[in-house]
Amino acid sequence: MKSKAESPYQRPEAATLAARLAEPRRFMQVVAGPRQVGKTTLVQQVIDTLPLPVRQASADEPGLRSTDWIAQQWQAARLAIEGAGGAVLVLDEIQKIPGWSETVKRLWDEDSRKKCPLQVVLLGSAPLLIAQGLTESLAGRFEVIPLSHWSFPEMQAAFGWSLEQYLYYGGYPGAAPLIGDPQRWMRYVADSLIETSIARDVLLLTRVDKPALLRRMFELACRYSGQVLSYTKMLGQLQDAGNTTTLAHYLELLAGAGMVCGLPKYAGDVARSRASSPKLQVLNTALMTVSCGLTPEEARSDREFMGRLVESAVGAHLANAAQRSECRLHYWRERNHEVDFVVQAGRRLTAIEVKSGRAPQSHSGTAAFAEAFKPQRTLLVGGDGIPLQDFLTLPVSHWVSA
Repeated sequence: MKSKAESPYQRPEAATLAARLAEPRRFMQVVAGPRQVGKTTLVQQVIDTLPLPVRQASADEPGLRSTDWIAQQWQAARLAIEGAGGAVLVLDEIQKIPGWSETVKRLWDEDSRKKCPLQVVLLGSAPLLIAQGLTESLAGRFEVIPLSHWSFPEMQAAFGWSLEQYLYYGGYPGAAPLIGDPQRWMRYVADSLIETSIARDVLLLTRVDKPALLRRMFELACRYSGQVLSYTKMLGQLQDAGNTTTLAHYLELLAGAGMVCGLPKYAGDVARSRASSPKLQVLNTALMTVSCGLTPEEARSDREFMGRLVESAVGAHLANAAQRSECRLHYWRERNHEVDFVVQAGRRLTAIEVKSGRAPQSHSGTAAFAEAFKPQRTLLVGGDGIPLQDFLTLPVSHWVSA
């Protein structure tokens, strides 16, 4: 399937990067996000418009790269400045080089002392590992441009997708041309996205004592997306004698790779929230449909699955905003009362209930939460409330900000 536009769709973050590179050198730019969300394409679209020479290199083969390689690429970019008044260095998959942040800090500081006009763009597909390197070594020297999974309006603008297509196929632009053959699309997502993310962004770059358990943890999170499970129950489902701390750590790693996450319970208290059972949530509904193995026709005819898919799409919309630091996301449950999502944006609190069919007029969970925590806004998505398409079309800030 081709894009409706003659030129490739350009994400709004491209304008942000272009504007920052047009400024005098102040900070290095870090473009971080999950695999296959268009980081390299976005940067290429920007640098194609620049009047400066550009040096591009990728550390995608970790066995062949070291910090010496970073220094070599940096020096080549410095040489390109001569006669040009400036240059841009783009390093992709930077997190795959052990000790990368210390070397980048040293080279950046050398250029700062010498007033060398070299702009630097770093790309990484493991946001958690990128963040660790930045905070440990590069404080005050960088700005992050976070890229999350593609939203419904982005997939609609680029590929003309309907809401039904977006719910099933999710927000992976690279897989969009394959949806005419759902089985081929499913194999691509499983092999090129899921397996690659786990193998190369989690297992290869962090210590994981039980790789098979981490993989099963991912499958469990996809299968139970939208449901609250205690870590003890997860261990029972996974038939493993591990401990709950290990599972919590693995879920954090999977969230750091932009795949699935566990939402904490809203308790008005940070410590109590962290100790709660998580609500499992995919960050892209494609992960859920592929893991469940249902064809588009089977998914449409399964009302229970479609209900969970709708709630997961709303949750993914909110969770991706949270991963971009636009808000904090929780769920709430007390006795028989439950609220699907609780969103904190600044001091504003918004309770969101999701209904996949015609909803009743009263919602005891929302009413109980409102009485206990006095949110500024309560929303019903689907049913008799805000149409699902409207909710997914507008940014999260529209629904949760003043």
